[in-house]
Amino acid sequence: MLPDKTSKLSVIPLGGTGEIGKNLLVFEYEDSIVVIDGGVKFPDDELLGIDLVIPDSSYLEKNRERIKGLFITHGHEDHIGGLPFILPKLNIPIYGTKLALGLVQAKFQERAAYPESLMHILEPGKPIQAGAFEVEAFRVTHSIPDAVGYSLHSPVGRVIYTGDFKVDYTPIDGQDMELGKLAAWGQEGVLALLCDSTNAERPGVTVSEMVVGKTLREWFERAEGKIIMASFASNIHRIQQAIDAAADIGRKVCVVGRSMENVVRTATELGYLKLRDESILVPSSEVANLPSEKLLVLTTGSQGEPLAALTRMATRTHRQINVLPGDMVIMAATPIPGNEKLVGKTINHLYQIGAEVVTKDMGQVHVSGHANQEEIKLVIRLTQPRFLIPHHGEIRHQVGFKRIGNSLGYTDQDIAITQLGSRVELSTDRMEFGEPVEAGSVYIDGLGIGDVGQIVLRDRQQLAQDGVVVVVAAISKAKPYRILSGPDIISRGFTFMKEAETLVDGAKAEVLNTLERQIQKDQMEWGVIKANIRDSLGKYLWDKTRRRPMILPVLLTH
Repeated sequence: MLPDKTSKLSVIPLGGTGEIGKNLLVFEYEDSIVVIDGGVKFPDDELLGIDLVIPDSSYLEKNRERIKGLFITHGHEDHIGGLPFILPKLNIPIYGTKLALGLVQAKFQERAAYPESLMHILEPGKPIQAGAFEVEAFRVTHSIPDAVGYSLHSPVGRVIYTGDFKVDYTPIDGQDMELGKLAAWGQEGVLALLCDSTNAERPGVTVSEMVVGKTLREWFERAEGKIIMASFASNIHRIQQAIDAAADIGRKVCVVGRSMENVVRTATELGYLKLRDESILVPSSEVANLPSEKLLVLTTGSQGEPLAALTRMATRTHRQINVLPGDMVIMAATPIPGNEKLVGKTINHLYQIGAEVVTKDMGQVHVSGHANQEEIKLVIRLTQPRFLIPHHGEIRHQVGFKRIGNSLGYTDQDIAITQLGSRVELSTDRMEFGEPVEAGSVYIDGLGIGDVGQIVLRDRQQLAQDGVVVVVAAISKAKPYRILSGPDIISRGFTFMKEAETLVDGAKAEVLNTLERQIQKDQMEWGVIKANIRDSLGKYLWDKTRRRPMILPVLLTH
């Protein structure tokens, strides 16, 4: 491709930058748009009642006709979990490796179908023409099989996106990261490298997943009761090693938790999870018939989620499996930032029961799937890009990546620190920021998509902190205006009103005075009356309690 001297290649992160999760990258050149991934982020404590957070795809919806395809790097939730919400609005072709597409199809079965004619299995090393882009996948090693990064060759040059990766020289599935291909592209010339920056603050290299398998086997051999291992459902390499270890010591395996069951079923059907004997798997309904010392339970709940299987086992609310004294519980995952309290609460429940709890601090039952500093340096050296763009990381990870780039001779001007919606414009010899696009987060609450915004969340936070006070009064709707009944005060989550008679009497008096002042003014605009009640009662309650409950005036007219 001959370089175009006027048009620029734009790189636009709609998710996954300045944050961990909900990855979505947009590459744009003239009338061609290529999208990579569409993930979710799990809500923190401030997002009360929210189930999932997905990227705002408004920009893609407005430019749907220009999109040539969406390419998936791998099957983790933070890269595919948002697709059932995003793709139906776009109706575009999607490409991915066999496992990634299999997991996406399983997710669509839970919500709404997506045309199979738009799903295409790709193979690393076989380029796909997508408008002005020649897109080629290359294998990377990560904590899930079939993970890939992408090379996007455009008229202004080649851009490489690593996706999530670490350089694992002893991968569980024997599929090495294609470092040679990165080096070959580096010799040809790479305009920009978008690189996983999650572990950019960590020195050295990431430990191989193979080490976890050895550690798990050692713990399994020590266990006397049943073993319960909590892990991310999509960490198929870890699940494979756990099942192999269980088979070696004569334990049956029970898979618990909807996401874990879905992933194990899909990975087994597609040949990515290999069972020596299918009879090793037993349903949870048969667990009661097995001796504890002959059982391994693979479950969700490593993040302490209140409704996850492990949490319900620990609180004795699971219908079929409970944790008993002497059981071994292995937490084979690191808490996602913000989940530490939930995980700690679950571990406390487990200890209270009398279980033995094994965490990563007691042995390598978990290793990261992301590259540390030396692996990042290796990829930069191999590809020799003109410009660097850290991705998949919070701002501190991006700055850590920038320091790595600086140590290799890149100036600050050669490295783009992006935010959601940033437009990084690349020409053959320049990188600069253009006009940003609309970006942000969309909240999933039950069946609602995007119908809960900041105003609703602020209301929920206020209700959670100080409760609600409802004021009910009946007023005549014709002159002469008068109070027919009330005011009555009802509260929830504010104070126990039966034991606060003085406070209630004072609140009624405050509302009564406000209503009488309005009647004397002969101004009965209901919106004004309600606002005045909120102001006067809010001030009274703050003076008396130092709390700010939500105040809801209800005015009835007769």
